[in-house]
Amino acid sequence: MSSVLLTSCGFNTEDIKNQFLDFIDRDISQLKVAIITTGSPMKENNRYAQRAMQDFKDMGFQNIEFVDIEFDDPQILLHRDVIYINGGNPFTLLYYAKKSGADAIIKTLASQNVIIIGVSAGALILGPNINIVGYFTPEMNTMDVTDFRALCVTDKFIFPHYDREDIFRDSTNRTIEERIVEFESNENCKVTRLRDDEYISILTNQTQ
Repeated sequence: MSSVLLTSCGFNTEDIKNQFLDFIDRDISQLKVAIITTGSPMKENNRYAQRAMQDFKDMGFQNIEFVDIEFDDPQILLHRDVIYINGGNPFTLLYYAKKSGADAIIKTLASQNVIIIGVSAGALILGPNINIVGYFTPEMNTMDVTDFRALCVTDKFIFPHYDREDIFRDSTNRTIEERIVEFESNENCKVTRLRDDEYISILTNQTQ
């Protein structure tokens, strides 16, 4: 059973929290959670990572830890029931996911009874590629990533923060929607727009 939750801002609403809790059919207090912090330069001190930690505690989880796949052994993830991939720089996150081997581990876990939550950049790397990041914010590619192929846990091309024109300003004053439409035409793909209060829930039966 594959349980994947794609969000822009994590547990941003009660609706998103409830959808996540609907995935769970075991004793929450016994489940182990990993919060991957690699996408942010602040790592576990990133305010969204800290908020996720508190959200998990408030829901009744007791075994929660931060994992940085830039430095930590990604094998840690094999022994976790919930993988929460925090946001930040998608290029950095994808680079270290591949370099560490966490990409293969996450793909394996997604086909097992493990819940995968992707937040912003974390949601982007679970898709087929991060081409849209290179199109919108190429300046973020400080790692000089040339292979934009992502983990393919889902076939959905996500654009998080679709309602945040303030963080995706364009020199020609085009809207986010106008630029996405152009991207879709150039790439021959369909992008799923995700506002900050929205989520995508994916629950499928899979065999490895």
